[in-house]
Amino acid sequence: MHAHSVAPLPGFLRWHQPTLVAAIVDLDGTLVDTLGDFVLALHATLHELGLAPVDAAQVRRLIGKGSEHLVRSVLQQVAPGAPEPLQHQALASYQRHYLAVNGQQARVYPGAVAGLQALQARGFKLACLTNKPTAFAQPLLQALGLAGFFSHVFGGDAFARKKPDPLPVLQTCAALGCPPAQTLVIGDSSNDAQAARAAGCPVLLVTYGYNHGEPVQHVDADAYADSLAELVG
Repeated sequence: MHAHSVAPLPGFLRWHQPTLVAAIVDLDGTLVDTLGDFVLALHATLHELGLAPVDAAQVRRLIGKGSEHLVRSVLQQVAPGAPEPLQHQALASYQRHYLAVNGQQARVYPGAVAGLQALQARGFKLACLTNKPTAFAQPLLQALGLAGFFSHVFGGDAFARKKPDPLPVLQTCAALGCPPAQTLVIGDSSNDAQAARAAGCPVLLVTYGYNHGEPVQHVDADAYADSLAELVG
């Protein structure tokens, strides 16, 4: 191995990347189950606007592409053809309510902390890259005791474009000072995989996340994990 290489990852991750030095980790559906927070904030928003609520199963399929997409998609379901002023009002209301409930119903997935500890123990540089707004992501990581693992936290508003565009991944690699080929992207959806592939990063997908309601095994990835604890070894 080269002098600057780290120990190979265990088991299923011992593929063609023996010199991984960094990891970019998604938040919602990968580290933290935030469905309850989304549902609470959306219910409060829709109630404020005099609109019918949506159920958790509907919300689950819409997570992952950022707040604007989530609110716009929910409005299409409960108020088809909603005028643009209502869309702006709904987004502002949602952001206010989400800040108020952020973390209340969220839980860290089993194995997530063990996985992060294993990467940290190997000397990996770690960044959290999410389509969730930075103002929501940072306090959530703090509240759940995960912030200390990451040298950088970038939300969906940190760059000009969101995942699945490769730009956020490339910019995060640059911030870490690590080449994409040596930076593992860990996520739960096609958004993460497409961004990683286009950026030239290897990608690991967890099987328990959201992935827009579709089986994640149908997404092109280098590896899949039922728990981030599988990184321990």
